[in-house]
Amino acid sequence: MSDIVSGAATGIPPKAPTGRRERKKAATRQALADAALRLFLERGYEQVGIREIADAADVSTTTLFKHFPVKEALVFDEDADQEALLVAAVRERPHGRSIPAALREHALRRRTATAGGEPHFTAFLELVDNTPALRDYAQRMWLRHEAVLARVIADESGLPADDPACAALAHFALEAPQAARGQSDPRQAVARAFDLLENGWNSVIPDA
Repeated sequence: MSDIVSGAATGIPPKAPTGRRERKKAATRQALADAALRLFLERGYEQVGIREIADAADVSTTTLFKHFPVKEALVFDEDADQEALLVAAVRERPHGRSIPAALREHALRRRTATAGGEPHFTAFLELVDNTPALRDYAQRMWLRHEAVLARVIADESGLPADDPACAALAHFALEAPQAARGQSDPRQAVARAFDLLENGWNSVIPDA
């Protein structure tokens, strides 16, 4: 999302670069992401060209590609922050909350719109849902975090880093929101998917 995404859409506070050069690069990147999301929401992803986005941010297309190697990446400029939030959801979960429950809360908060929710976030999710290229990119993006999430789950559970149950939980936790797309009530579908993961996790690793 300028998440899947801009800080305004996801609630992720922007990081404050320290040096002048870093601040300038961050400002250019943000201007490009903001311009892209605005144009995509106004006219549709397929109807907006790279040159139009660069012009709207007052930079060259060469500069744009230095920050975003592919067009889809313009919509998901907080990829690293999303991974950090995913890890924090597990490591910083309240005492007594299971790992599947923590991941369910993260999925519902970060990846699923709610009725009456933040308009920009809802509009962003609708853009992604209605654009096959963005849907595919978003899923690949989330699955890039699978190995990191599996290691965190293993560490929090006192299990070996390569434990297959941890890998399976990480994979299906990241897949669950995708499986809920197109359902009449996506949030309920996500919750039900995580109920299944919770039951399976507890049956395989009851003490973790």
